Amino acid sequence: MATPPPLSSFRVRPRFEHALAVAPEAARARILAGLTRCTPRFEVHDFPGFIGLHLPPGQRRYWSPRLFIMLDPAPDGTTRVTGTYGPEIEVWGVFLYGYLITGLLGTFSGVFGGAQMLVGNEPWAFWITGSMGVIAGVLYLGAQLGQKLGAAQTYQLHEAYRAAVGPIADEAAAGAGERTVTMAGGGI
Repeated sequence: MATPPPLSSFRVRPRFEHALAVAPEAARARILAGLTRCTPRFEVHDFPGFIGLHLPPGQRRYWSPRLFIMLDPAPDGTTRVTGTYGPEIEVWGVFLYGYLITGLLGTFSGVFGGAQMLVGNEPWAFWITGSMGVIAGVLYLGAQLGQKLGAAQTYQLHEAYRAAVGPIADEAAAGAGERTVTMAGGGI
């Protein structure tokens, strides 16, 4: 039984995980063949270790998602599929460095403010610590806004993936029970 796709969640990068009842090479070939049929609607990038599915440049916005599909062999001969939704690399870099800078400045200013308190000085560095917390919160809210704005495009990516693995996913679900793991907002 299919569950709703992870259109958006409170995670920064929604994801899904499930198993396919074929070897990784066969799963990769069938997924690529299925996604290639959707090429006018999507850009498909085949990399060692994963497959990238992007919207074409004419449909991309700042909040547009992309899907990275990782295929890992499972001990029982099946394939473990992990799909991660996220913004384009340029946008992800802004958030990554934003969190890094606010985290570092917040931590160091907190330590400095504590040292100021210990020596009896005015702990003005705590103002920086608090402001870095506020900026990190604004970054998180910006990421959530982008997810909500890109929910329809996330659904398009997920449906293209489901169409590519449809018969394989149905075989896996009919096997030893559904092995879908919902990590954020939904599974396959």
